[in-house]
Amino acid sequence: MEEFYGTIAIVGRPNAGKSSLFNRFCKERIAITSEVAGTTRDVKKNIFLLKERPYLLLDTGGLDNQNDLFKSVSKHSLLAGEGADLILYLVDGKQPPSNEDKSIFYALEKKNPNIFLVVNKIDNEKEEANAWEFSSFGAKRVFFISVSHNRGINKLENAIEKEFKNHNKNLENLLQNQDEEDLEDLLLEEDNTQEEIINIGIIGRVNVGKSSLLNALLKEERSVVSSIEGTTIDPVDEIGYINNVRVKFVDTAGIRRRGKIEGLEKFALHRTKGVLERTDIAILVLDASKPFVELDEKIAGLVDEYKLGVIVVLNKWDIAHKDFKAIMEDFKLRFKFLEYAPILTISAKNGRHIQKLEEEILKVYKNFSSRLSTSVLNNLIKEATQKHPIPSDRGKITKIYYATQFDCKPPQIALIMNRPNSLHFSYKRYLVNFLRQRMDFSGTRIIFIARGKNAFKEEEDNN
Repeated sequence: MEEFYGTIAIVGRPNAGKSSLFNRFCKERIAITSEVAGTTRDVKKNIFLLKERPYLLLDTGGLDNQNDLFKSVSKHSLLAGEGADLILYLVDGKQPPSNEDKSIFYALEKKNPNIFLVVNKIDNEKEEANAWEFSSFGAKRVFFISVSHNRGINKLENAIEKEFKNHNKNLENLLQNQDEEDLEDLLLEEDNTQEEIINIGIIGRVNVGKSSLLNALLKEERSVVSSIEGTTIDPVDEIGYINNVRVKFVDTAGIRRRGKIEGLEKFALHRTKGVLERTDIAILVLDASKPFVELDEKIAGLVDEYKLGVIVVLNKWDIAHKDFKAIMEDFKLRFKFLEYAPILTISAKNGRHIQKLEEEILKVYKNFSSRLSTSVLNNLIKEATQKHPIPSDRGKITKIYYATQFDCKPPQIALIMNRPNSLHFSYKRYLVNFLRQRMDFSGTRIIFIARGKNAFKEEEDNN
């Protein structure tokens, strides 16, 4: 896990400005903000720097028990607050203190005495003078701020730093008292945190079970699960381990048909695409309990658009609408462009084949990031061209001088040729299939690019 000086949870009822404060601390718009109550549903995490020291900041969903979805949101938020080193309990200073806020504040204070009462939307001194009513909370530390006007934020940050000062001193003393062997172990542990991490995006349309799958992979209830469509809005990311390999799972917002995307979901779609730019492997979740639809194909197209490794998951297999053979026939008809993808039947709800999915993630990532030696690659290309020669270009011989892999994630191979423009896409497809027959490239694209001798040399020199 990444090193940080402490965990800070921003907790409060809907529309108090939690996500705005989260963004202010992080100095960028990470969490979606809106006047719509319940915009934040899952716990959003980010490292933020305070006086050059890293802290883990949690933006929690609004505490509200109006329906089953928000009861689940509230449960996650309260657990995040109870487990944090410091709680910032945020209230709306434009409204008089509510009994519900007081009850929640007292309950949290019993579980975690390290709690600040932060009164937001206090835009000027006059409003602060009128906010005396909030003294009825009996909080030991009260701060009056305005996130939108950047008022009182420095004072709050200084108080946070002071709160963690003793913790930091204890940490420094612990390090000083370590004997040589312990320090060596500590350094080894720190080195391990720098290991490569596999970034995995969980994609699919709304209500196919992405959040349930994330929870099953993490073996804990990390993401809010609800039958209400569009529950996940902000991408939810979490670090986990598969056989001691670090992975970052991101549960992206479900995607609807364009005509049905409304309000907050426009932000969600934009965030999903932003996540995919930083993703290595996409887990495409399809609902096996219903027939595939056109939107499933469009979402699957994002795999090619962002050049990702891919694993297809047929979720809700315990209530599949057809047998395996019939569903696979439908899949092959609609998703011809994903013929290289491994396909698993799972049930995130009861844990069916989750371990198998974890094994597949490591396997696909190995293929996705693999590099072929030049000698092995050229032997394979030579064998392929001998078995099926390259068609001539209007009677002129077209030949490959040599091949070299110039990039990975996914594997990208340059074919250095005398007539690069003459290589037909169908012959590239033949070469891809030939490589797949000889080596394991399941779950990843193989990209061939034809280049002339001089063009590739110039490209290498520029790089």
